Amino acid sequence: MNIKKKEISDENNLTSITEFFLLGFQISQYLRYSLFLLFLVVYCGTICGNLLIITLVSTSKTLHTPIYVAICNPLHYSTIMTSGHCVILTITCWLLGFSIILIYIIKTAKLIFCGPNIIDHLFCDIVPLLDLACSDTFVIHLEIYFMGIPIVIFPTTIIVASYSYIVLAILRIPSSTGRQKAFSTCSSHLIVVSIFYWTMFSVYVVPSKGLTLSISKVLSLLYTVFTPLINPIIYSLRNKDIKKAIKQGLYNSVIW
Repeated sequence: MNIKKKEISDENNLTSITEFFLLGFQISQYLRYSLFLLFLVVYCGTICGNLLIITLVSTSKTLHTPIYVAICNPLHYSTIMTSGHCVILTITCWLLGFSIILIYIIKTAKLIFCGPNIIDHLFCDIVPLLDLACSDTFVIHLEIYFMGIPIVIFPTTIIVASYSYIVLAILRIPSSTGRQKAFSTCSSHLIVVSIFYWTMFSVYVVPSKGLTLSISKVLSLLYTVFTPLINPIIYSLRNKDIKKAIKQGLYNSVIW
């Protein structure tokens, strides 16, 4: 364990820690290697799945049309989900996400760390990192709690409202086969979204005293490892147009 220290003030005679050690799971070395290989395979699968989708969408013109609105308002779909509208929605999501994270980064960068440098977690998460700070972290904890609520509640409310409209639209489908197919797709989407927000809510909104460190680590795995792996499968690879594009790409590669 390598620790680098530097003097930060002659007045309080404190030293600032610039490196931290992640403890991870406290298991045997053999199981550590097994988990490393498992996470490596999952990570590679996630990257490959997303790269496959990006490649297919960029090369196939039939995949340039987004779907959501198509279920509830099929007749107005082409006028609502324009390319400009999609770009605005994408930029808005990115800006909001980066803005929220930037606030935490700026606040955390001003903290002083002068004690232990061992983080009992899988990654350098903000909650266990704040526990090691020597300076006052009350304001940051308050921001995490009050910003965590709208971050979880607002998207959850929008998702629940959207799926309520979708379910009502599906129930109006006259064909039982069509209803079953639509429910199959929507249910898989909703399961992944529920797992993601439930774990995020448990880790960041519920008071930390209600969770043990082991449970917190396992919950963190669900939204950092599991959902990114499942997302390409649920949202795209189950789509018939995506499957058709994959078959066409494989056919063209064989012909070539």
